[in-house]
Amino acid sequence: MNAALIAVSLLLVAAAGTAVVATNDPGRQAVSLSALGVALALLFFVLQAPDVALSQIAVGTALVPLMVLLAVRKTGK
Repeated sequence: MNAALIAVSLLLVAAAGTAVVATNDPGRQAVSLSALGVALALLFFVLQAPDVALSQIAVGTALVPLMVLLAVRKTGK
């Protein structure tokens, strides 16, 4: 069961990462980057690293996409 959860989490991370790379619009890319952060946090939690998962939720899901959106808005693209 544990190996199946890890495999599903890895596939979810791979799909989310592919979605980030395939997106052209920077606004949508920031949203998909946030989804990738959630998928990575889930993977870290499955791998029994809850402290890393919490850090990933704070940084990868909230702060980095927010900074990308602010930079896109500031540059006017």
